[in-house]
Amino acid sequence: MQDFLRQQLERYAQRLEELDFLLSREDIMGDMKQYRAISREHADVTAIAGRYARYRQRETDLEGAREMLDDPDMADMAREEIAGAEAELIQLADELQRLLLPKDPDDARDAYLEIRAGAGGDESALFAGDLTRMYTRYCDSVGWKVEIMSANESELGGYKEVVLRVEGSDVYGRLRFESGGHRVQRVPATETQGRIHTSACTVAVMPEPDETQAITLNPADLRIDTFRASGAGGQHINKTDSAVRVVHLPTGIVAECQDGRSQHSNKAKALQVLQARLQEKERSEREAKEAALRKGLIGSGDRSDRIRTYNFPQGRLTDHRINLTLYKLLAVMEGDLGDVLDALQAAREAELLAELQVNA
Repeated sequence: MQDFLRQQLERYAQRLEELDFLLSREDIMGDMKQYRAISREHADVTAIAGRYARYRQRETDLEGAREMLDDPDMADMAREEIAGAEAELIQLADELQRLLLPKDPDDARDAYLEIRAGAGGDESALFAGDLTRMYTRYCDSVGWKVEIMSANESELGGYKEVVLRVEGSDVYGRLRFESGGHRVQRVPATETQGRIHTSACTVAVMPEPDETQAITLNPADLRIDTFRASGAGGQHINKTDSAVRVVHLPTGIVAECQDGRSQHSNKAKALQVLQARLQEKERSEREAKEAALRKGLIGSGDRSDRIRTYNFPQGRLTDHRINLTLYKLLAVMEGDLGDVLDALQAAREAELLAELQVNA
């Protein structure tokens, strides 16, 4: 194990002793707010310190087993113990490395997934529909719930814009690096001469705001319009002005919803999406200031970034941020996104570990 990691882990072991002492004090136990805060920290520190204690124990076991190699009667047992200890130490080191990485509290949140057609006209809208299907199938495969918040369908199929709400475990942390420009290269269904076209969509992934930290919307800053919903939905959706569009006047940010059966529910959903977009705007501006001109391995997440290319003639998917190329495009479009998301998370963890080492 690297020295800087061991130093960090020793601090956690010391901190656990301090927290054990604090939780035993009567004045702390009498202050419920402080007690809860210390208890939460104690749980986090215990997870790390406990794994580190196991790591040190296995180091001791390994040292003892190596000393037994000189005894012919114990050599076979020693070699078996050495192999087991070395394998577990590698696993524990990897776990501890991940536990030490800085955590974004938003990673555990549900998320809004926004897909917009870009350059490419009807083909771009069809690709937006394909991306929507890809993400929906991936979400289904991992047990996440998907709800369409709003959808602006194209005449030939697909979407000009669609907003999904994804609910499940660690949704934002898993999908956050999907934000950016997605480019497709293929022969469109509308192409009569078999020429390959290039078109694009943008994807934005936004964490659902925490109710206690959500941006307070001033009614005076909002313009709320109602209109007749379009698209599928039967007679009811086409005969009532149930769709709602909310405009945040200071920023010009717009959110709308027409999927619900009542104006009230559509307004509530549109306000949720608006809050998420405003929070994401604040986050992006804050991160841009903090990062200045430095651009990390995963990229800025800006929607103008071209992060990925889907090349259908070659069956190839390329993620340009981490130079990942997979020749399993059809499987990916069916929702098999695990390898891509794993690679992005691994790259981000490597970047965070490098920063941790520099700052140690």
